[in-house]
Amino acid sequence: MAGILGYMCVWILICIHVTPLVSAQGGTQFVHYDFRKADLYRDGMATIEDGRLQITGNTTKSTGHAFHKTPMKFTTSSSSLSSFSTEFVFAILPLHSSLSRGQGMAFVVAPTTVLRYNGTETSGLGLFSTSNDNKTTNHILAIELDTNDSPEALDISSNHVGIDINSKISVVSADASYFNDTEGENLTLLLASGNSILIWIDYDGIEKRLDVTLAPLPTPKPVSPLLSSSIKPSVPLLSRYINISEIFNETMFVGFSGSTGTVKSDQYILAWSFKKGGKAESLDLSKVLDPPNPPPPPPPSGSNDSNKKLILVATIPSIAFLLMLGGSFYLFRRWKYAEVFEQWEQEYMPQRYSFKNIYKATNGFKELLGAGGFGKVYKGKLPSGVEIAVKRVYHDAEQGMRQYVAEIASMGRLNHRNLVPLLGYCRRKGELLLVYDYMPNGSLDNYLFNNQGLTWSQRFNIIKGVASALLYLHEEWDQNQVVLHRDIKSSNILLDAELNGRLGDFGFARFHVRGQNLEATRVVGTIGYMAPELTAMGVATTKTDVYAFGSFILEVACGRRPVDPERPLEQIILLKWVAICGSRDNLMVTVDSKLEGNFKAEEVKMLLKLGMLCSQSNPEDRPSMRDIVQYLEGNVTVPSITIDTSGFGMPNLSNETATSSLANFSFEDVTVLFGGR
Repeated sequence: MAGILGYMCVWILICIHVTPLVSAQGGTQFVHYDFRKADLYRDGMATIEDGRLQITGNTTKSTGHAFHKTPMKFTTSSSSLSSFSTEFVFAILPLHSSLSRGQGMAFVVAPTTVLRYNGTETSGLGLFSTSNDNKTTNHILAIELDTNDSPEALDISSNHVGIDINSKISVVSADASYFNDTEGENLTLLLASGNSILIWIDYDGIEKRLDVTLAPLPTPKPVSPLLSSSIKPSVPLLSRYINISEIFNETMFVGFSGSTGTVKSDQYILAWSFKKGGKAESLDLSKVLDPPNPPPPPPPSGSNDSNKKLILVATIPSIAFLLMLGGSFYLFRRWKYAEVFEQWEQEYMPQRYSFKNIYKATNGFKELLGAGGFGKVYKGKLPSGVEIAVKRVYHDAEQGMRQYVAEIASMGRLNHRNLVPLLGYCRRKGELLLVYDYMPNGSLDNYLFNNQGLTWSQRFNIIKGVASALLYLHEEWDQNQVVLHRDIKSSNILLDAELNGRLGDFGFARFHVRGQNLEATRVVGTIGYMAPELTAMGVATTKTDVYAFGSFILEVACGRRPVDPERPLEQIILLKWVAICGSRDNLMVTVDSKLEGNFKAEEVKMLLKLGMLCSQSNPEDRPSMRDIVQYLEGNVTVPSITIDTSGFGMPNLSNETATSSLANFSFEDVTVLFGGR
């Protein structure tokens, strides 16, 4: 028996050490050194050559995709299990000359393996086209290794790495480089060099942070993710806080995509390790295949006589080419700054900015401040020295545009210390640009959820400021008109230099005559902030804004989002949890733990009760914003309410939905209100 047991132990040890020599595959992790033994879906140019995975090759204007066939389940009740990690070795070989770099390639997490779109357009890394770019329905996260400088993608160079979310315009990017631990500085890394390069991509599901790191083989992993020489080495540029539950479907596929344009390159994956829910297995560099030999250089030019003839033959076409190039450059500049302008916009000229001035003010939209389903926001500076934030709103509808622009002009006349001033707008084909005052401290949710911290007095002051702004919109700015914001939440509250709260993002705001019902054509908002009558009947009133404000109060006081599917069942819906704790006379347990007890208990209790008062199911039971301001100023005592969860307007989520990514779904992801405004 001892002999049999000994034999079994030896056999187990052999299995443990031999399996990785081929490929370790599983439902949530795998390692590939020889892709002939990998179970991959491939299309387009993607092929396998001597064990190497080749994404693109010697074909212009084409794409290639390769995905692990088994989908990964990313929606779980555990933040740690939403983590993923991958490392792979790639090589990009320019064909025929160092200038022929192709369009680039990307590591991709997508809801489907079929990403080839119709037509010949291939400038979006085989992922995005003009028809699907910046659509939240893409559900795509990509780490691009871009070897092409595309003006339409606002690329920073022809040798950069970027993080893309549903769009070919990166949310953050940096020139390809790696941090050399020995020398203590960044060294440039040429992506299309033909050399093997190792990349690490790590997503921490607890901190919701994505890190990207590069190094040439055989350099070990640097201590810091990819850095930019324009910033201090201690601050990683490609380290981004991202909530993948707002991007991913329940199941996703991982793989690679690449494309070629008028120039081409060979793009290879030489080894690949991936794991969901933990750290990917480190690649054994001794097993990594070498990239193939680069293509031969162009043939020699020949004799001196031949060279002279070649010069003579090339002279006239060269002159013609330069003339054509000059004309093309002129047309390109006109296209680059082209706008949409209609005669009816004459009356709104004081609120209109030229795209050329916006482009220059933002330095070509270089500094991204934030992104969401409603657009991306960039920092800029006008020649006068005024700092601005420019939101690029993508749209494909002209219906109601005249009324929408009229409302923008009206919003430009709103003047309150707790509103973010809307300075003006610009129109281009397919997009609208809104120009705001720049708020140096960013959004409130960044402070609440990214550990930057706010004191209790700062939080209380922010809540009072937002309440004052809503009172102005509902009752004070105009005797005949009411402004409904319709998207009150912490991410739409910006903080000025003194950390005062300013209500911003009027993308969903509507004007309507006082005393009349608002006939909304589409329901908009964010789950957790939407009143039950709004989701059931599409009825938007000042009381639906009050409901959202109640959710906002609880969010700030408790340091939690209104719906969090990763919490225990009883705590998924914040309003329900506060009500349950209130019924147990234990309200204080709901207060944000980051405050560490440094708050005024009476103010906390008042705010929590006020949040519940605003969140009652019956709109008539909710207070007006004037009443709320009185409560916050301490002039009137918050009335007592019966703490019964059935009396509150809870989000209508089943247990299955609440624990899925749908619990974080925002209607703003699909609704940009141009039609019917």
